[in-house]
Formats: sequence, structure tokens, C-alpha cells
Amino acid sequence: MSKNTKFQILIIGGGAAGITVASQLKNKNSKLNIAIIEPSENHYYQPAWTLVGGGEFQLEDTVKHEDNLIPQGVTWIKDFAENIDPENNQVTTKSGNVFSYEYLVVCPGITIDWDKIKGLRENLGKNGVTTNYMKEYAPYTWETIKNFQGGTAIFTFPAGAIKCPGAPQKIMYLAEEAFTRQGVREKTNIVYGNATGKMFGVPAYNAPLEKIVDRKNINVKYGHNLVEIKGDTKEAIFATGEGETVTIKYDMIHVSPPMTTYDFIKQSPLANEQGWVDVDQFTCQHTKYKNVFGLGDSSSLPTSKTAAAIRKEAPVVVANILALMSQKTPQEKYGGYACCPLITGYGKTIMAEFDYSKQPTPSFPLDPTQERASMWLVKKYILPWLYWNRMLKGKPFEPDSWRFLLPKN
Repeated sequence: MSKNTKFQILIIGGGAAGITVASQLKNKNSKLNIAIIEPSENHYYQPAWTLVGGGEFQLEDTVKHEDNLIPQGVTWIKDFAENIDPENNQVTTKSGNVFSYEYLVVCPGITIDWDKIKGLRENLGKNGVTTNYMKEYAPYTWETIKNFQGGTAIFTFPAGAIKCPGAPQKIMYLAEEAFTRQGVREKTNIVYGNATGKMFGVPAYNAPLEKIVDRKNINVKYGHNLVEIKGDTKEAIFATGEGETVTIKYDMIHVSPPMTTYDFIKQSPLANEQGWVDVDQFTCQHTKYKNVFGLGDSSSLPTSKTAAAIRKEAPVVVANILALMSQKTPQEKYGGYACCPLITGYGKTIMAEFDYSKQPTPSFPLDPTQERASMWLVKKYILPWLYWNRMLKGKPFEPDSWRFLLPKN
């Protein structure tokens, strides 16, 4: 535990957002007095958990120790944030320590709201009930898929906020191809219980995904939100948009659970009515407390909750904090960029990039709505390397600098 209790910049959260912001700040000014509050010893590259669930990665391929990622000269407060007092510029941790700040960056991520689905918690990890949204169960996803003998395989997408909104269908496409390889596809009914009314929120990418589910003969049930799992009878209960409930028997089910912000954020003055850190969607500056910034999954930024979005949010936060420190008005703006590498099968990916306008913003001179082998290589090999070796170290990695790695497809 740090003996120092006063910092120029205090960051809550040592995930993708917190480490990237700290690294960029230190790269800009090595003398800044920065601390990160983060209770976890291990840091996971969560975008790869789909590949763990699909049998392409091992879980240990996705983890590094937090101590090796926090930038040199940044204090690691290994504790949980428990109370934020922006009126007095203080954060209290679970152990009772109080830390003061001049500037606060809030980015602890979001947490899974297990209890919104009755029976989910007690059935996870057995009897074919799994999720890639927790590291403990991603390997079980693959075990379930490779041992599947046919029947009904359900994949779900929840109502409300979710990390990486493409992930629920990525694992479904991998499973569909695995079932084909294993010779059980013809005796398998794949159901996508989707609480929303479309496959993807950006029209340009929604259209090809609708064709893919048709091609793969996947039974998409729109407006179906999973509310209960009955493990003893292997039944999934969905609430429909019409206010009815529908029961579907399953042989395996991959659940993408509902998600929410942590209680210490919901209960703080920083939260909006929905519980998110209430920030300006362009500057990432808090709407009331001007020395507070938010980014990443816990923020109110109206974009997809992905590591790729954080890559574009972090430089905006850094530039605007440094502007404030120089008594200048924050000018840097975030345009809502997000990226979702939509895996559509083994060796195939649609690299869905977009911004607040919900228009494609491709990094490559290729039609971004097409499935490509090259984008699978980007997803599987290049993005993890860039995450660990460029993004978390606060170094830029615009695609121009690594396009030469790609085949022409």
C-alpha cells in the first residue's frame, strides 16, 4: 500500500483504459504523480476469450501480471475503490485508506449482473451452461462445443448494456462450424435468443450478418430476453417483447449475461440516472466535476464498450487533462470510434469499425462489410500483440504502420 495519499492524477481501474491512460500520461510527462487503484493481480485480454471458447486460444494466452503492465513510476494501490467524494477530491478504498487527487479518471469497467437471470449462477459451468464473459467458464465453452452430440444449442444476447456486443454471436458462428466439422450439425438446432430487434446496431454491418445467419440456418428469435435457466430440466425461459414467456429446451446454452456498473459508481455523485459515469460524449470530461474524466465500459459514452473504443478515448482524456493542468480549455474530441471484429467462422472475420454517426470507418482500403481471412489474422494475431506491446504502453498504433503484415484479401 502506498504511503503517499495525495496524487496529481488518480485513476480508478487498472484495465485497458486505466493502464493506457497512465502510460500515455507518463510518456507525455514522466514527472507526473499518478496512482492506479486496482485490486486484481492479473490483467486479461478479454477480447480473446471468444477464441478460448472456440478452441483457438488457451486461457493462459490471455493473461499477464498487473505489476508488469503498470508504467514505471506509477503507484499501484492494490485495493477496491469504495467511495468517491468529488466535492472534496477524495477516494476511499475498501481497506479504509483515503486518497486525494487533483484530477480523477474513472474507468473500473463493468460487472456482470448474474441475478437478473434466475438460476444462472448455480448452473454455470455444468450441464452445458456456459459463458465466455467470465474467464473461469471460457474453457468450459470449448469443452461443451467439442463434446456436443446434437440437439438444441442456444446462444443469448441480453437487454441493456454489454461488453463487446458482437461477442454473443461470434461464439455462435464458431460453434456452428465446429458442429459441422464434428458431423453433428444436421441434427442440431441453433437458436439465437436476441433481446434486441436486430443482429447489430450499425446498419451497414447488420445486413451481412442477417445473410450469414440465414446461410448458416440459425434460428434467430428477436425480442427474446433470457430471464431464467432451469438446470434440472434443461429449460431456458425467455421474456418476449409482447410480455409473454417462452420456454425452450436446450442441450447446451451460451449465456451473455446482463451487465451493470459497480455499486460504488452508482452511489456516487458522478453517476447519471442509469448509473454510468456522466461524461461529455466528446471530451470525456464529467458534466459537473470538471477535474473528473471517465472512459471505457463504466462511462456514459454512447458507443460500444470495447477495447478498440478505449484506444481512441484514452488520448482524448490525456490531452484534456494536460490542457486543464495548463489552465487551458479541453479541446480534444472523441468521435465515438469503436471496432468489433465480428468473427463469422474459423478463418473469417468482418472488421466492423464505426463511429457516433453509425457509419463504417474502415482502417483499410477494403469493403469493411465483407468476411475476410485477413481480418481473422488481424483478430487472432495482430490485435493481441498490439494491445500488449503498443496500446498498454501508451504508444500509437495506427494501421498504416502494420498493413504490410497483411495478405491482400
